[in-house]
Amino acid sequence: MIRMRAGDNVAIIANDRGLPAGARIADGPTLLEAIPQGHKVALLDIPEGGAIIRYGVVIGHATRPLPAGSWIYEAVMRMPPAPSLDDLPICTAPAPDLEPLAGHTFQGYRNADGSVGTRNVLAIAMTVQCVAGVADIALHRIRRELLPRYPNVDGVVALRHGYGCGVAIDAPGASIPVKTLRHIAQNPNFGGEVMLVSLGCEKLQPERLLPERFKDRGATHPDLVRLQDERHVGFGSMIDDILAMAEIHLERLNQRRRETCPASELVVGVQCGGSDAFSGATANPAVGHAADLLVRAGATVMFSEVTEVRDGIDQLTARAATPEVARDLIREMAWYDDYLQRGQADRSANTTPGNKRGGLSNIVEKAMGSIVKSGSTPIRGVVPPGERAKDKGLLYAATPAGDFVCGTLQLAAGMNVHIFTTGRGTPYGLAEVPVIKVATRSDLARRWHDLMDIDAGRIAAGEASIEELGQKLFEHILEVASGRKTWAEHWGITNDLVLFNPGPVT
Repeated sequence: MIRMRAGDNVAIIANDRGLPAGARIADGPTLLEAIPQGHKVALLDIPEGGAIIRYGVVIGHATRPLPAGSWIYEAVMRMPPAPSLDDLPICTAPAPDLEPLAGHTFQGYRNADGSVGTRNVLAIAMTVQCVAGVADIALHRIRRELLPRYPNVDGVVALRHGYGCGVAIDAPGASIPVKTLRHIAQNPNFGGEVMLVSLGCEKLQPERLLPERFKDRGATHPDLVRLQDERHVGFGSMIDDILAMAEIHLERLNQRRRETCPASELVVGVQCGGSDAFSGATANPAVGHAADLLVRAGATVMFSEVTEVRDGIDQLTARAATPEVARDLIREMAWYDDYLQRGQADRSANTTPGNKRGGLSNIVEKAMGSIVKSGSTPIRGVVPPGERAKDKGLLYAATPAGDFVCGTLQLAAGMNVHIFTTGRGTPYGLAEVPVIKVATRSDLARRWHDLMDIDAGRIAAGEASIEELGQKLFEHILEVASGRKTWAEHWGITNDLVLFNPGPVT
């Protein structure tokens, strides 16, 4: 079994396939019923109404007496209310005394704006979903006919999305998806090479999406293909124009070379999806240790998911580097509370059926496991949705918890490496940046051996410590940033961008 804190009165079963009734746990109780892997067992008698404690936090109260050895799951627990956003501890957690790490480097691509890419990718941006099908056909031809002639270019990606027209584009909050698309087009892995495909009649016009590049509404621009322009006679001419423009950009990208860059140029996004009870015990703590190493090396690390850290807001405001950062954190959580109230939704809906099968009983328990990805350093800043990160160190990028909407917003924030932990398993991937997949359980790592890059289940098996695996992950990040392919890259796994639009949609 794995108990997270000395004062916890529950622990999770670590054995593959769980344990049967009557099994005796060393230094623990005899099981009164069969308990699946990752699910909780009561270590002591818990009376009706008594606190159920994991991570040193009350994650629920017993709805009936639960003798030692009982299976603890959602139906026998009452979830506590969310912490109030008033009277929170502000900047009260002292920063740990961590020495800076010097001398760590990777082989990256330097950009004119000062950012550094970990990949050399041609991106085809688009103003509206209507051109996605055309861009896809062009993309396939670019990969087949052009890319083999440019060996120093890592790949080509179409920035597909479902936005740009048929929306209340001037409504409150609707600027967020526009800023998101704008900043993704400026991601460090694209080398400043912006090519844009537009339809012509959409609400999101090129000069609104990228005003610095497309200021003159009526001018022909060398980086823009507008499908409705009169020069296009037939479908073939549209594709030919996109390929001709792509070739110009590929020529420039192909001249770039990797060079030695300090680890401080890394912008690493961390996220979890398909979480289970092992997420907060193995993979996420290892990621947290790697995050501390990255911050000590001067890098930027972003953790996210408003919906999955709301119940730990007191921990976050206590770690804020300044009162302003704490206020920014509270602002993002208050937005979420208001969102739930307006939608007449319950925060308990966050925990998915898969989360529950993996042993997570409610959002409080899930939040505690999610936060540990952030490590232990002070939170230096908050990145609002759609914005680009401006600070160094540990940042909170405010995003929803859905895998691809979180990844999309972290892309906009400027990440150049992504770490994704999973316990239940998900074939998540992004074509824009390398995604390092970390399995929380060795069983998943064995079954999905050609999807998982790191097996954090070794921690549960006693084969590695959190610190050892975190160090290995830190070194792996530098290797991937230098060009080592991840499994997601090997298979070319990706998905459309998923835009966060908090404004009304028509």
